[in-house]
Amino acid sequence: MSPYLAVNIGGAELWLLAEKAVYWPAERALLVADVHFGKAAVYRALGQPVPHGTTAANLAALDRLLARYGVDELIFLGDFLHGPAAQGSATLGALGAWRTRHPALRITLVRGNHDLRAGDPPAALGIQVCAEPLLRGPLALRHEPAPHPTHAVLAGHVHPVYLLRGRGRQRLRLPCFQVGQQVTLLPAFGAFTGGYALARKAGVQLVLVGDEGVWCLPS
Repeated sequence: MSPYLAVNIGGAELWLLAEKAVYWPAERALLVADVHFGKAAVYRALGQPVPHGTTAANLAALDRLLARYGVDELIFLGDFLHGPAAQGSATLGALGAWRTRHPALRITLVRGNHDLRAGDPPAALGIQVCAEPLLRGPLALRHEPAPHPTHAVLAGHVHPVYLLRGRGRQRLRLPCFQVGQQVTLLPAFGAFTGGYALARKAGVQLVLVGDEGVWCLPS
């Protein structure tokens, strides 16, 4: 099992990482989808008993990736903040402290549906925000998984997972990439995001994410 799988999408070599992210070596860019910063805070504001520390866990995961790969730009494929309550002082304070540790890093956010409700991140975070699609080389970077007429699409939104079935009622729910001819889906990067179970279908490759690495599901 490998820590990443190199694939060719639209003529671009991309690495599908076990950390539920994509590294684009030629652009020195790291792409993640559906972090949903502040989601736990949103649920706690509604009186739901949900875990603490998810923002810190997500930022620590980003730190490990930035330290491991040569990254000049971090691109969020939508749903950076979960909702208006994520604009609270605790979440934004953690994000601000993290940003000060990476002052030279270019950060781009392609707005997703949750970003439209939550509002753009504060200007102090130094994040360039744009509507989808963001065209980069042969790729169209989006949140919604809709095909593009001229570019291969990388998208999020779906939070794809696959159910591995064992004996009896044993099941293992794993995040996955879905690599298609027109649209490639990224798994949700966030630690508190849930997932939508995908089925195998012709012309699509599922790449499963486990604790030790990634691997292609046999056709």
